Amino acid sequence: MGYVKRMTMTLVVMFIAGCSSSQPPAPPVKTVYEPRPQQLDRAREVQKTIDENAEQMRKALENQERGDKP
Repeated sequence: MGYVKRMTMTLVVMFIAGCSSSQPPAPPVKTVYEPRPQQLDRAREVQKTIDENAEQMRKALENQERGDKP
């Protein structure tokens, strides 16, 4: 039984050693997800512009309902 345990441990160590790489990992490759933060910032700016325009429109409608001149 001791022989089987030693052989199993030897195979496990050899497998781990064989799968490990002696070279350092390659630098990360640029992906399509790189520009995502820039897109999110741009979307926030667009949303801010839309919100500002909606607020101006709402105020103009309230003034018009009250009969105020623009």
